[in-house]
Amino acid sequence: MLHWLPQIWSQIAFGVILLGGLYLFVTEKLRIDVTAMLILAALVLTGILDTRQALSGFSSEPAIIVAAVFVISGALGATGVSERLGNLIERLSGRSESRTIAVVMPLVALLSSFTHHVMVTAMMLPLLLRHARNSKLSASRVLMPMSLAASLGTTLTLISAPAFLLANDMLQRAGAGDLGIFAITPIGIALVIIGTGYMLLARWLLPKRSGEQADEDYLRLDSYRTELRIVKEGHWCTRPLSELQKALGEHFRLRGWVRDGHRRDDLGPNSPLLADDVLLVEAAADELMSLHDDIGLDLNAVTRFGHLCSGETKPQLVQAVVAPGSEFIGHSIRELDFARRFHTVIAGIWRRTEGVADHLADARLREGDLLVLWGQPARFSELATHHGFLMLVPFAGEAKRRLRAPLTMAILGLTILAAATEWLDPPLAFLFGAVAMVVTRCIDIEQAYRSIDVRIFAMIAGVIPLGIAMEQTGTADLLANGLAHLVAHWSVLAILLVMFSMAALLTQVMSDSATTVLLGPIAISLAQVLDLPPTPFVVCTALGAVVAFLTPIGHHGNLLILKPGQYRFGDFLRIGLPLTALIALVSAWMARWLWLNGPLLPFG
Repeated sequence: MLHWLPQIWSQIAFGVILLGGLYLFVTEKLRIDVTAMLILAALVLTGILDTRQALSGFSSEPAIIVAAVFVISGALGATGVSERLGNLIERLSGRSESRTIAVVMPLVALLSSFTHHVMVTAMMLPLLLRHARNSKLSASRVLMPMSLAASLGTTLTLISAPAFLLANDMLQRAGAGDLGIFAITPIGIALVIIGTGYMLLARWLLPKRSGEQADEDYLRLDSYRTELRIVKEGHWCTRPLSELQKALGEHFRLRGWVRDGHRRDDLGPNSPLLADDVLLVEAAADELMSLHDDIGLDLNAVTRFGHLCSGETKPQLVQAVVAPGSEFIGHSIRELDFARRFHTVIAGIWRRTEGVADHLADARLREGDLLVLWGQPARFSELATHHGFLMLVPFAGEAKRRLRAPLTMAILGLTILAAATEWLDPPLAFLFGAVAMVVTRCIDIEQAYRSIDVRIFAMIAGVIPLGIAMEQTGTADLLANGLAHLVAHWSVLAILLVMFSMAALLTQVMSDSATTVLLGPIAISLAQVLDLPPTPFVVCTALGAVVAFLTPIGHHGNLLILKPGQYRFGDFLRIGLPLTALIALVSAWMARWLWLNGPLLPFG
């Protein structure tokens, strides 16, 4: 009897830690990464795990792959690949609601299969809001299908969602072998097809609301007026304008071309750019920053007046709003002699309405104009107190390395190929891919570190020991035996549906990773009790944690669209409950076919 006491004590201690962790995960009184670290510390202090087991999550394959995928996703964004794919989706969507859904869902799913789905949702959100406005569609009718597709796309590859990486890690530790990077792809393809078909047939269930676009319109600063000078012996010199336009993307618009001091209307896309040519352009914030960082181009105002802004520190770009009653109102930049007076250059201007002069120096300032200033940080601190400006804030743009977009795609393709063919282990393949992105300057090192969501990395590293502890204390076997007794006479399909449903419910209040770690060991133990391979049970559990669309709080992507689409809680339940039931059946059916030799067709 006494020999059972240590195990009973460890199970009680584990239960207390688990309940405390669940409480913190659900209430979010602490950040999820902090909660994960507290769980890890408690498991060590109670003696349930030793130091090596507790720290194993930080060097685990899921943690390494997730960090690498974040960097690769950041490189896709930094080189403009993600934006171009988003713009392509918008162009293909047309003005029909059904066509928009039919185009957006598969392409968004494909985009999410190798990047983080929340990033994809965030990227597509402003594009679809603009598309809905231009096409006179209800935003609420297209945003929810897009968000659902981003989550469904994570089932196309093993690396898209941390839950699948954690599931694979558990199966490896259980001796069930390694899931390949495309092992779940057949299920993912089926779910994307079913999900798209469901949303097309059931789109009448979607609410018709226009979405909140007033603020979005004001903040969509995509038409900064500026002037570019072609640098002598730079890489753009003698190349046609069309190459520059292609490299800078769709938000770059040419408004005029000045050569030898005269405006030339006879020059077009195929005309070569010559040294000291001045291009009068409009560009979005990211493009303006890209232009500023391009060594083959220079901002014309900086070329002319930059010597007046010299200093010991590196010049920066900031934004300033012309205040009501400002002394600048009604005066042109030339009349103000701004650079000499303030030792700061006006490099660009944004105005809510049309009416900016062709030449930047001739623009007469108005209340509310947003000026892009170039100069020394010390000068900006002086300007911040000037009554002529309403506020000074850092420039919002981030330079796009568009010329490296083909290289980024090549590195991504080689990374996937190396992992899929097992030429390299997936963690090494994606780690080398992330390093290659940095080494080839597809993304700089600071951006790479910023791309990594440390909260998710720390949470994964912290919850992996939780799964180990559940197995080691015998808690997983105890719960699995109880569940096995309950479902002993049920069919395998029904049991798989039970595992999916348990995960689907739990993931509404917990993350998909935490849900998978909690239920994965139970799924493995249940399979062992039933003398069946554990893979389909664990995969169904992970699928339930990832693709259950019951509430807006179950997925971060749904939270992003909640306010812009003016959705209510009941909208997600009305759409998501039938869809989740359909997905559960397809997932269980496909898992039984893939790993238990079940029939693919109902009549097979």
